[in-house]
Amino acid sequence: MVVTASETVTIADVGLRAAPSWLSERIAPEGHADAQRAFAAARETFIAGRRIDMGSLAASLGVDRTSLFRWVGNRDALLGEVLWSLAVPTLVQAELASARLHGGERIAAILTHFVADLNQATYFRQFLQRESARALRLLTTKESPIQRRYVATAEWLIRTDLGDEPLGGAIDPLGLAYLLVRLSESFTYTDLISGDTPSAERAGVAFRLLLRVGD
Repeated sequence: MVVTASETVTIADVGLRAAPSWLSERIAPEGHADAQRAFAAARETFIAGRRIDMGSLAASLGVDRTSLFRWVGNRDALLGEVLWSLAVPTLVQAELASARLHGGERIAAILTHFVADLNQATYFRQFLQRESARALRLLTTKESPIQRRYVATAEWLIRTDLGDEPLGGAIDPLGLAYLLVRLSESFTYTDLISGDTPSAERAGVAFRLLLRVGD
């Protein structure tokens, strides 16, 4: 799906539009009431810094595990939607903080704010340390829609701020978006990948270099 700049699309919904899932449709406002209830409880558990356990979640909702799985699918699907639901307001805040900027400067600022907020979110860092392998699989591979949504969001930013031929046509918007997302992942999950310290500052430098900001 090609994501284009449009007044009817915002940073809050472009990712979900590009890569919807069975569960994302069930927890949408017009979706399935029980799925919405289970998702809300799981999200609350995650923000509290606790592990989402399907057995405990089912018990808290007064149902058995079979019913819970029927409502929301497996644990990875549920975790993926919880993670993306928390990424969206983070992206919105990053966009608002960068509202006075334009072009590559704005894109770099939004992504840098996003990395900084993720690195500072205690519940998110707890999840990364608690379930490192699962976190990397859900966040940085095609095992869940998260990376596809993030790439779609970055592509939308690129088309909005740099047009359909960014950097003088040296690279297409999707290719540039993928590189930016990979940089973002590298400086967010570097402690899990290489044992280094996550750094929004270094991410910002890398974003600006790739986007030729200041050239």
